[in-house]
Amino acid sequence: MAKKLILMGLIKPNQDAREAFAQWYLGNHVEDTFNCPNISAVRCLKAVRGYLGDPPGEYLTIYEFEGDDAVEAERILEEYQADPDAWPKREPANDSVDVIGCGWYAEEISFP
Repeated sequence: MAKKLILMGLIKPNQDAREAFAQWYLGNHVEDTFNCPNISAVRCLKAVRGYLGDPPGEYLTIYEFEGDDAVEAERILEEYQADPDAWPKREPANDSVDVIGCGWYAEEISFP
């Protein structure tokens, strides 16, 4: 079984822009990014409760990439996002999102 590469983002909506966040980030950006050629799955989760402290972000978005080369995956993602015609339904960013943290993770171990 091929290992996966994950791009994980911890984000929160700007307090005064929750409707804009729902419209752009949840309603457009996540699906748009899913259409990047090397992404095989996307999950966006909303924190419902802290555990061992407060959740670091209100939302956790997990993008699963084919392959194991983070530099190449990032290059393809950036190329996709820079192309205004890559996805015909793309809406421009609306400054409704605060990125708390983002990073690439290579799978070390997994169970079914």
